[in-house]
Amino acid sequence: MPEIRDSLACIHTEVVACARCPRLVAWREEAAARPPLRFRGQDYWARPVPGFGDARARLLVLGLAPAAHGGNRTGRVFTGDRSGDWLYRALHRAGFASQPTSEHLDDGLRLRDCYVAAAVRCAPPDNRPAIDERDRCMPYLVRELAALARLRVIVALGGFAWDAALRALRGRGVATPSPRPRFGHGAEAAVGAYLLIGSYHPSQQNTFTGRLREADFDAVFARSRAAVEG
Repeated sequence: MPEIRDSLACIHTEVVACARCPRLVAWREEAAARPPLRFRGQDYWARPVPGFGDARARLLVLGLAPAAHGGNRTGRVFTGDRSGDWLYRALHRAGFASQPTSEHLDDGLRLRDCYVAAAVRCAPPDNRPAIDERDRCMPYLVRELAALARLRVIVALGGFAWDAALRALRGRGVATPSPRPRFGHGAEAAVGAYLLIGSYHPSQQNTFTGRLREADFDAVFARSRAAVEG
């Protein structure tokens, strides 16, 4: 009997309505109620942030969680913060994004052959989700993997996302390699029919210190482009 797939629209609706993690609900709402001066007077999304992109994507980019004053403010993952500036510039250069900027929901950004999501859908305190919060969010990622029928490549931004991707693939019924693949920038692992690629997260901690350079970030998406086309 053929598999009956969720629609991404159905998953999005359930994500946005989710209130499974009391700590994250409280934090996302507190961040919205006490914004920094540069965002004062703006209406915050202050809800879980769904995935975003092309339903026919062959590339999934997986981050950690929305930023308190990025996705939690704008309602779109990696939008309105410096990490998103880095990500969408790189995706644009690789031909996966229609423009190199991501400022708000109605800024015209469109993704081509690419879908972007986070392992945890609510902004966590100090950008550190708890293990139980990750696990409560995991079913959404598992369902997105199933809904993205053409998916071939997953780019994990950081070790947390790498681990979440492996767990979600296992939850999807995909056999994961043994020994468990280790995260690193440019690391690759064949996991069933998928190619998992690791990249340092474009957080300010990595970009300001030079740990992640734009040329190295571009190399990850050039490899992703070659893999989806190969």
